[in-house]
Amino acid sequence: MTSRSDRRSPLAMAVLAMLAEAPMHAYRMQQLIKERGKEQVINVAQRNSIYQTIDRLRRAGLVEVRETSRDERRPERTVYQITDAGSDTLRRWLHTMLSTPSREYPEFPAALSFLPNLTPTEAIGALTTRVTRLEERLTTLNDEIAYGSTFLPRLFLIESEYQGEVVAAELAYVQSLIDDLRAERIAWPFAAQPST
Repeated sequence: MTSRSDRRSPLAMAVLAMLAEAPMHAYRMQQLIKERGKEQVINVAQRNSIYQTIDRLRRAGLVEVRETSRDERRPERTVYQITDAGSDTLRRWLHTMLSTPSREYPEFPAALSFLPNLTPTEAIGALTTRVTRLEERLTTLNDEIAYGSTFLPRLFLIESEYQGEVVAAELAYVQSLIDDLRAERIAWPFAAQPST
């Protein structure tokens, strides 16, 4: 049974994976996540989340303090390293995350489930805006893959490839949904009131 302190999460997995490469401090982990473009698949929007994750992994015995140092010009920095239990846990988490589809709760399907609360015109407008944003996202991903492939082996680009496939599939679906709404192949159960 997984305790609260060693529960699996993408950020916890990223911390363990980076520490499996080399001991490092939290700020360096945050830099690497951004440098490697991993913020596209790992939520590090809150600056403190990496520190909270490290603290949780320490309590679970998956990482430990290697050293603490202080430079006159910088605040104290703690360097962490992965433990043997952390290495085993990382491999177990990766195996589970790769082999077992999990139920996720993204916003878009939730919004689709309440689509009748908009008028058909409002729905088409919102979905058309989404198409534009998906096209932009797909172009960005394709550019990143093309650029990355000039100096990285494909193994380090597969999450971007996957994201590109997911975005392309969503784009095709949303475009067909707009077509169905415009052709009135989807009946509205009641007349939603237009927003004012």
